[in-house]
Amino acid sequence: MPPADQPPAPERPGPSRGDANGETSPAAATPGATQGATPGATPGATPGATPGATQGATPGLPLFYRQPAMLTPARHGRSGLLPGSARFAANTIAVPLVAEEFAAAARSFPVVMGRTPAHGAFAVVGLRQNQNLFVDAGGRWLADAYVPLYVRRYPFIFVEEPGSSRLTLCIDEAAEQFQADRAEGKGEALFGADGQPSETTRRALAFCEAYQRGHLATLAMLKAFAEAGILTARNAEAKLPSGEKIVWTDFTVIERAKLDALPDATLLDWRRKGWLEAAYAHLWSLARWEALLALAAARGA
Repeated sequence: MPPADQPPAPERPGPSRGDANGETSPAAATPGATQGATPGATPGATPGATPGATQGATPGLPLFYRQPAMLTPARHGRSGLLPGSARFAANTIAVPLVAEEFAAAARSFPVVMGRTPAHGAFAVVGLRQNQNLFVDAGGRWLADAYVPLYVRRYPFIFVEEPGSSRLTLCIDEAAEQFQADRAEGKGEALFGADGQPSETTRRALAFCEAYQRGHLATLAMLKAFAEAGILTARNAEAKLPSGEKIVWTDFTVIERAKLDALPDATLLDWRRKGWLEAAYAHLWSLARWEALLALAAARGA
């Protein structure tokens, strides 16, 4: 990650994994809506999603994260986690996805790609700025909807150590479930009395490590899609029951005809890598725009 994504230097390194690249850029992890007028928007329309732009995020930090700090026994030896809600995700309209979850996500949301491969892929979860239709008023993610890995990872994240490519596990100390000091032993400890990572921390480390592999694999897949010339810029426009028009801009999708026209050798290679399944899941997911409109109507959004 760029220096802006890094927390203050800790007393000593915490759980980490070496020699890997962090999430490519803040833009890749902070999708959302642009403020103000949308170029080319229909007069009277409400600007909508522009996956890859910052929205629902702290400037310079990945989406959702406000105060990430390297997880260390010196800093977090008495800290813990309480059960938390999904309120942290309530103000975003697009959530990053990795390729391995496209098929599962496609059953709940439209899956789109950002402006460039480096911007990643996203689940569209809302229609207008600062409104995630899949988080209810009580801060609960809708029970029948898929929960993206990026959401499940929170409040943990990998961050590059200053001056190094080594990745260290961090935690967002601004998360509602984070306890700086576990009162009366409540919540899950982050470190044991011996200073070793707890089972909670070890699970978080393994989850972040797997997510990182998926993130890098997704960027490689999207780069291949772009180089094959199958991605095209797309805008989307819809009309709510109230008569309000919503316009989404600045995302890309796969052109089915161009995908089908690829050489057999390329399609076979992509099938072996799991990329063909991801491509078709993305295409199937585009039918979910109507479901988003129905959900917005049901919630009076």
